[in-house]
Amino acid sequence: MTTGAQNPTAPRRSRARTFVPLAIAAWLVLEIWLLTLVAREAGGFAVLGLLVGGAVLGAVVIKRAGRRAFTNLTATLQQQPGAAAPTGSGKGNGLLMLGGLLLMLPGLISDALGLLLLLPPVRTRLGRYAERSLESRMRAASSGTLGHAFQQARIHRPDGKVVQGEVIRDDAPPSDREAGSPRPPLTP
Repeated sequence: MTTGAQNPTAPRRSRARTFVPLAIAAWLVLEIWLLTLVAREAGGFAVLGLLVGGAVLGAVVIKRAGRRAFTNLTATLQQQPGAAAPTGSGKGNGLLMLGGLLLMLPGLISDALGLLLLLPPVRTRLGRYAERSLESRMRAASSGTLGHAFQQARIHRPDGKVVQGEVIRDDAPPSDREAGSPRPPLTP
């Protein structure tokens, strides 16, 4: 007989795994609702024109951003070692491609967000915010739980078993060590 209590050893479901699918479903329902409102007011052909126009504009934006990223990559690879990096070395290409992808998705909200990402001031502010956020997370991860996870990954095998053994370092020349003597432990 079950009482509805969760197994205490089962991992808890994260909030992101719970709320992200709900947020995506709500976003899709909102997109469909807005498309039906516009279709009711402006007509079906207007909505079709908006969707096709957004897809074409998104494809053009992605193509141009991809071409610019490839050009910057080849210029970086062809420059001499120690030379300065080319100016504007493609920092906003990823956000520009994201804007193009949002334009290609059918819906008015995604089109509005994609058009916002086409504006250079919005792209630079969002890029700076993402860079600062990533730097702070990397600093926290190197001193916190992620560093501990990498340490655990070095000690344990992927199947969870601990491998017992001795690490042998050949730091000292063989003449300083006696052949049959035990080696000192590596950790203090």
